[in-house]
Amino acid sequence: MKYLFILGRNIELSLEELKSVFGKFEFEKCKNAIVAELEYFDKSILNKLGGTIAIGEVICKINELEKKQIYFEEKNNFTYCIWDFSQHTNLVSEILKKKFRKEKLKASEKNIYEEMNLQDGGKVNVLNSKRKINEEYFVFEDFFGKVVKTTDYKSIEKRDMKKPHRRESLSISPRLAKIMINLSGAKKHETLLDAFCGIGVILQEALLRNIKVIGIDKDKNAISQAKENLEWFKFEKQDYKLIYSDSAKAKIKKVHAMASESDFGKILKKIPTTEYAQKTIDNFEDLMIKVINNLKNNIKGRIVFTAPKIKTIKKRLSCDFEKIANKTDYKIMQGFPIPEFRKNKIIGRDVIVLIKNFK
Repeated sequence: MKYLFILGRNIELSLEELKSVFGKFEFEKCKNAIVAELEYFDKSILNKLGGTIAIGEVICKINELEKKQIYFEEKNNFTYCIWDFSQHTNLVSEILKKKFRKEKLKASEKNIYEEMNLQDGGKVNVLNSKRKINEEYFVFEDFFGKVVKTTDYKSIEKRDMKKPHRRESLSISPRLAKIMINLSGAKKHETLLDAFCGIGVILQEALLRNIKVIGIDKDKNAISQAKENLEWFKFEKQDYKLIYSDSAKAKIKKVHAMASESDFGKILKKIPTTEYAQKTIDNFEDLMIKVINNLKNNIKGRIVFTAPKIKTIKKRLSCDFEKIANKTDYKIMQGFPIPEFRKNKIIGRDVIVLIKNFK
């Protein structure tokens, strides 16, 4: 069956996440969406994805739409919208209006979109979450279908806001945490390491998926707050371990993968000099080399981490990932690093995946 995935602002990163979840698969792309032929899967998988806004199912080709029943609810009066990934959307809009009138349904199409800025600098229309819509349809090239599940950002924000401890300026978002967990390849009942766990955002997102975790941090207060957060979620204590230590020296048991975001240094309010930015980058490279070399013998699979991407007057500076890979005996996974930053932010990220270098 053909499925639609409406991707978030970082299309490149969202695609790599899907590849890590589904393996290699063929797809067609238009704007910030793809359609792929996949075996049936539970649509609740969207809860595990950080880079996908919504999932839809292809119903038919556009030329078959007039003969297809697409509305199965009892309610006669409803609103709908059409996600636009085709040159044929206006045509489909007219077909639906005639179709619903013929079926004596009081259906009203709503145009309730707002613009989303993409990582690559482009813009696309996305649904305004504040407006209530009964049915969401989509047109993708010559296909017509229905959106069957959208990401519940309100519930994610609600649980994130209610937990005992938050560090808005320092913590990774649940969205990016999910992406990194998927990129790591860690599966249910396996163990994931976060070598710079902070207050435990990556840990909580992994535990919500029944992935066991080990978190390390040299900030005693962060470890204490992570403990309170995980207790608030009521996770089973045997499923997580928190270690107050320097990750360049800590000892751990065997884990399946690692996903981490380290402290990027001072929060900058002004664009730094190139010399200052380069020094921050150099220090980060040295830190990651030490940490990976200390832990790598107990990490079975991938190492996923973010690295600072610092805006200077001339350009953004990034780490030398080949240097990190060479000095730790890993190699960079194809397609990485991938930039992840907002245009107006001084410090952004590169997302990187390292894999074992089997010689």
